[in-house]
Amino acid sequence: MGTVAKRWSAEFDEDHFLKEPTRWNEAMAEEIAMHDGMARLTDAQWAVIKSLRSHYFERGSVPMLRHICHLNHLDKSCMDTLFIHGPKEAWRIAGLPNPGEEAKSYM
Repeated sequence: MGTVAKRWSAEFDEDHFLKEPTRWNEAMAEEIAMHDGMARLTDAQWAVIKSLRSHYFERGSVPMLRHICHLNHLDKSCMDTLFIHGPKEAWRIAGLPNPGEEAKSYM
């Protein structure tokens, strides 16, 4: 994640979550996804990422992950199928801060 951090002058924590979510942009998301071994992000992935960011900035918390899938008319386990490493990866690509140990345990 070091090259992503240098390129964008952004700080990531030890679990590779962006420390300042306001520094995030779509190009950074694409680069994080590529760093994780993914191809270009699909429309469905972007919908999930944008919904995660919207929920976080509106409520300051991790949403019910199935609800994010439902909002985007996707299967209830969409994050497990859309992202190589599941919801935790979606959260990281969305440029959101570390949600804490409890939240990471059910992601």
